[in-house]
Formats: sequence, structure tokens, C-alpha cells
Amino acid sequence: MQARRASREIALILFSQLDKNIEKYKTEDFSQIILKSVRTLISSASEEVSMAISKLNDIKNEIIEFENNHEDNLSRPIDADNIPVAIPLTSDFEAKIDSMLSAAEKTLSALDIAELCTLSENDDVEEYVMKICYEYQQNKNEIDKMISEFAFGWDIERLFKIDKDILRIAITELAFIKDAPHKVIIDEALELAKKYSTDDSPSFINGILARVVERYV
Repeated sequence: MQARRASREIALILFSQLDKNIEKYKTEDFSQIILKSVRTLISSASEEVSMAISKLNDIKNEIIEFENNHEDNLSRPIDADNIPVAIPLTSDFEAKIDSMLSAAEKTLSALDIAELCTLSENDDVEEYVMKICYEYQQNKNEIDKMISEFAFGWDIERLFKIDKDILRIAITELAFIKDAPHKVIIDEALELAKKYSTDDSPSFINGILARVVERYV
């Protein structure tokens, strides 16, 4: 994960914890929220790994029980070792495989969070998060006006907060920070939408950001 990508994701987590009166926050408030967010992420990662391990152990125990109770092993002497038996790919075991895949995905997610937390200690990452927060704080009304202008048929107050925050971060970068290519900023906004929001969000966000670039950048 690149430093800027980590900055955007941490900024999104930070934005999710801000209330409407962003003007009241000071630099030290943002720092405390970042620290709190990272601690929450670490706790979440730990829980995800624990759940994955627990699920895999459950599946292992069920397979052992299946082998022990198989007719080929029930007929063997008590002190004899089990012989391997074929596991039928019934819908039941297919569901168990799906559970294993889910556990693996949770573990990968936890690793991603761990990397994000490590990067959060990088001075460049924290500095860029602060820059995003400061620029949005100074230009909140103009940025939200852009969102309202291009969110045809939508009241900004009724948009998903996660979508608004992704848009706010991207527009802050596009219109006020201006030190990354437009395509990179938009692509990473879409990745955040895919990761954290609904299936419809990426196309919705892409449409608004394209209009912002065309009109204001």
C-alpha cells in the first residue's frame, strides 16, 4: 500500500468520526482522532484473525469427526490409526469450503489493516492526512456546494455519509491540494467506494468527480 493511498483511507476513517461542525476542530483534535482510529483498526484486525482461526479450527474438527465416524474406520480395531477417507463434495462440505474462503478473506483484510496502521506512523502519511483535513475545513462550503451541484436529484444531506466523505476527500485533493494526477485521485476514490460503500457508489462518485474536474479543475 502506498503512502498516499494510506493517507486517503485514514482520512476517510477520520472523516467518518467528525460531526457537521468541522470548523471547531483543531490540529491536535485531528491527531487524537487519527490515533483513536488506528487503535480501533488494530482491535478490528485482531478480532478478524481470531474469528478466522476459530472458523478454521471448527472445520478441522468436523473433518476429523467425519473421518472417525466413517464406516471404514468404525470397523477397525480401537487402537488402530484411522485411514484417510474421501470427503464427499456435498453441499454441506461446499459450505464449509466457503467458510474457509471467508476466513482467508478476513485474514487478508486484517493484514491490510495492519499495513495501514503501520503506515499511519509515517510522518508523510500523517502530514498528508492533516493537509486533507485542513483544506476541507477551510473550503467546506465550496466543496459541499460542488457535490450538491452535480448530485442530480439528490439532497446532499440524504447521501450516504461514506459517499459524501469519499467525495469530500477527492474534491479537496482535486481542487485545493492539486499535487497528484486527477486520474490517480479519482481511481483511488473509486477503490475506497468499492471497499467501503455500495455497488452503485463507484459509478455515482465517478460521475460527480468527472464533472468537478471538467468544471472547476
